[in-house]
Amino acid sequence: MMNEDIKNACEVMQAGGLILYPTDTIWGIGCDATNPEAVKKVYELKKRADNKAMLVLIDSMPKLETYVAEVPDIAWDLVEVADKPLTIIYSQGKNLAPNLLGEDGSIGIRITREKFSHDLCERFRKPLVSTSANVSGEPSPANFEEISEVIKNGVDYIVKYRQDDKSKAAPSNIIRLGAGGLVKIIR
Repeated sequence: MMNEDIKNACEVMQAGGLILYPTDTIWGIGCDATNPEAVKKVYELKKRADNKAMLVLIDSMPKLETYVAEVPDIAWDLVEVADKPLTIIYSQGKNLAPNLLGEDGSIGIRITREKFSHDLCERFRKPLVSTSANVSGEPSPANFEEISEVIKNGVDYIVKYRQDDKSKAAPSNIIRLGAGGLVKIIR
């Protein structure tokens, strides 16, 4: 079932569509992070201001240099020692949809180790948008059951894998890396 889900999700994202999928943290709304039209659809579905940046999932550290202008040395260490999902905000994103970046050009990227989202990123060969599966301002759903019908009806494909998982997922830790080795813990 997982492989079928990955195949279907990739086809939908290649066509500019949105998916609802399990990640290494909470369920997310996803799309091709290099497609500005797809990213725009996510903002519209979430009823979120498009100056509120969303994060991106990738499957490996080497891919980081494709999407970040300069990867600070400390980032490699942080990712290596992180025992929980870790989103790092880098100061200058590149090769991504411009409407995905923060107003200052920054981008949050997480390298996922969870099997499904990792395999999905690997197979899609492009970064995925990953934003909580909720309308902006509403609580983030802890599992599939808590996702609203508005979100379920607003995507083009819903992954079947892990829908029956009732465990309460938590969002990732977030760290911002800045110039001169600046490290700021956000969450």
